[in-house]
Amino acid sequence: MSHDMHRKARARMPFVPALAGLAACRDQEIVVTTMGAAREWPKLSSHPLDFHYLPSTMGQAPLVALGLALAQPGREVICLNGDGCMLMNLGALVTIRAAAAVNLTLVVMDNGLYEVTGGQQTVAAVAQTDFAGFARAAGWPSVLEFDTLDDWQVAAPKLTEAPGPRFVVLHVEPIGPAYQLPSLGPMSERIAKFRQALGVA
Repeated sequence: MSHDMHRKARARMPFVPALAGLAACRDQEIVVTTMGAAREWPKLSSHPLDFHYLPSTMGQAPLVALGLALAQPGREVICLNGDGCMLMNLGALVTIRAAAAVNLTLVVMDNGLYEVTGGQQTVAAVAQTDFAGFARAAGWPSVLEFDTLDDWQVAAPKLTEAPGPRFVVLHVEPIGPAYQLPSLGPMSERIAKFRQALGVA
């Protein structure tokens, strides 16, 4: 089977409903978004603990999430990362595990494409890379992988009950050609609200 056929044959859930499944059960967790998730999450959530400041910072969201998790050990942090972004910083998997950030969940939205830059296939899709396998090799105590929306919607509300840090791969369909990143207002006002929500002076 060719790589293209393998990618098309794998079951994949729709991207926005996958995010909506998480948004529906989110409570007081910090949610860090980047790339495709940064485009779609604000349509589903306007929570003051949405860390929506890394829209195109490939590879950096997991370590920003780690910093927040270490600074706020009593609060859960969820990072919504892309598969292309994960490729940019695989070392983050080892760093997060070594830091023992038990309150951190890293979700990789794997659509096999660099969708934001034009829909090019990622080298991970070509190589049939196993992101969950990387996390297991790095020693993450909880590694989960989902192909279907039904299974993910059942698991999402119980996600933070698993030992942390947690690594989740969601195999999702591409959004399509309509890429729009909405403006959420002045950065200074948003940061002030975020700091207030964290209880930081």
